[in-house]
Amino acid sequence: MYHTTGFDKDDIIELCALVHAADLGSGRDGYPPILSLFKSVVVALTYMRRNHVQHELAEYYGVSQSTISRAITTVTPALARVLRAFIPTAEELPHDEQMIVDGTLVSCWSWDKRAELYSGKHHTTGLNLQVVCDLTGRLRWISDPADGCRHDSAALRGSGVLDGIDPGNWIGDKGYLGLDMLTPIRKPPGRELLDWEKEFNTAINGIRWRIEQTIANLKTWRILHTDYRRPLETFADTISAVIGLQFYRSA
Repeated sequence: MYHTTGFDKDDIIELCALVHAADLGSGRDGYPPILSLFKSVVVALTYMRRNHVQHELAEYYGVSQSTISRAITTVTPALARVLRAFIPTAEELPHDEQMIVDGTLVSCWSWDKRAELYSGKHHTTGLNLQVVCDLTGRLRWISDPADGCRHDSAALRGSGVLDGIDPGNWIGDKGYLGLDMLTPIRKPPGRELLDWEKEFNTAINGIRWRIEQTIANLKTWRILHTDYRRPLETFADTISAVIGLQFYRSA
């Protein structure tokens, strides 16, 4: 169960208790009674963890695809709501601690007339997340999703996380040039980098690998790694649920 959901049985029972406390009942407007609350939560977790096709899950549980869809549609936003308290806000980040930041694209299908989803950097469609960790690589904060077309520096500014803090204590890649962070030095026109500039870049990149590892760990939730197939209007709730689950696991 752990390898398909990311949680053991006792943890899932605790999640069920949280969902039940949020008044998510069974029946017409709740989870499918044929699955029970426990199995409905397992289905939603498995879907987010593995990004399985719903017909595969339906075959595994011996129910219809519509039943699986209903469990995911009902439980996912419920998890997003009940786990919101576990997600750190931008205001909770300490102002005097050095942080590392990077952006990542969570990809989705290319919906017609949604050009704002297209990322020229990644050559695909999706939503931009800004991810922050500390110098030990511990996940500290994740932004709300922004349109995939937004540059990392614009997405970070728009998140409000830098409001009232000195960004000179933060480390980022060249995508954050102009924000007064510690970033690698870009090669100037007409000359090569000097030796000290190369050494500086090597030192910065020797620290930045921690945020790349943090993002890779976040994307073990395959729903954030491979194309999102459900309706676009459900994507934000799914992202919120995964972020909540990631912080809940480390609480």
